[in-house]
Amino acid sequence: MKKIFVPMTQAYASEIAYEWKYDGEYAFYDMTADEEDLQLFLDPKQWENLFAVVNEENELIGFYSYFYNNEILELGFGMKPQLTGKGLGSEFVFSGIQFAQKHFKYEQDYIMLSVAKFNKRAIKAYEKLGFKPVKEFIQETNGGQYEFISMKLDLINYGY
Repeated sequence: MKKIFVPMTQAYASEIAYEWKYDGEYAFYDMTADEEDLQLFLDPKQWENLFAVVNEENELIGFYSYFYNNEILELGFGMKPQLTGKGLGSEFVFSGIQFAQKHFKYEQDYIMLSVAKFNKRAIKAYEKLGFKPVKEFIQETNGGQYEFISMKLDLINYGY
């Protein structure tokens, strides 16, 4: 499936925020589960590094947010609920890394992401790409405190 990165729009942001609902424990990722995250996501002033991902038919299939922490690029993203759990995660993440390197002219040695510790499915996809856990931390989100894992991908050794 081809992935085309386009600027976020109000229509895409609203679809993601209000229509994307995940099953079971993955409901944690519903945008409406955290009012603060929802407001940031829906604020066009926050969209400088937020991209919608569409397929060849211009259907929304995911999104990516990119931010810097001490000059190191960190990834944030989501896939349309109907596409999750089908083995598409690694390819989706890989496309986001390739886009970041080109779009941001990113040339650091590594890239980072964080994932909820319970999300074994996502962790497996990230490890398949070569991400390694570097630390665990507690983050306040969705009205509670949750365990997260920070993961690092060495871009040089993996030929990205």
